[in-house]
Amino acid sequence: MSETVVHVLRHGEVHNPDGILYGRLPGFRLSELGVQMAKAAAQALADKTVVHVVASPLERAQQTADPIAGHFGLPVGVDERLIESANWFEGKKVSPGDGSFRDPRNWWVLRDPVTPSWGEAYRAIAERMFAALHAARIAAEGREAVLVSHQLPIWTLRRYVERKRLWHDPRRRQCGLASLTSFHFDGAKIAGIGYSEPAAHLIAMSVTARTAKGA
Repeated sequence: MSETVVHVLRHGEVHNPDGILYGRLPGFRLSELGVQMAKAAAQALADKTVVHVVASPLERAQQTADPIAGHFGLPVGVDERLIESANWFEGKKVSPGDGSFRDPRNWWVLRDPVTPSWGEAYRAIAERMFAALHAARIAAEGREAVLVSHQLPIWTLRRYVERKRLWHDPRRRQCGLASLTSFHFDGAKIAGIGYSEPAAHLIAMSVTARTAKGA
């Protein structure tokens, strides 16, 4: 049986001058550098047998998918299961060292890091992403698909597939901007996972990468 590969791509850098946690908020699009990251990802996939391209409904994911779909002459599908995780801090400025996590007003929200209490449960994220992954595998049987999503959902999916605990230290995620986490299938079984950063040469220039506010 021929191999099927589903590449799960994180979107590129987002224009976010106020440095907020934008989550699912509308209107957050790729920065100029983010557009270049999307093109770098498309170039990395140019010689693949991609027959299926689907993205989160959020603008930054759709934009990242566009050059890939354009190269292969495909439409960009939308799958709500690929959307960013819900987060109580959405729309707020939150980052390590800014005092947000020491503010007593936030303690109740932060009471449970395992579920987590401040947002969508890791288990729910993993299950919806896993379902989207297998839907793409079926659609691209014997060839390759690209799913465009967000850092936390992608990393949660990988940990779920690798049978690791889902709660984790965000600083240890291997999911850079415009990175590809590639799931290799033998039939319906995942036979391996690959990881690459086609936009690595651009990440050093990224404000998002330096401030860790990207999603």
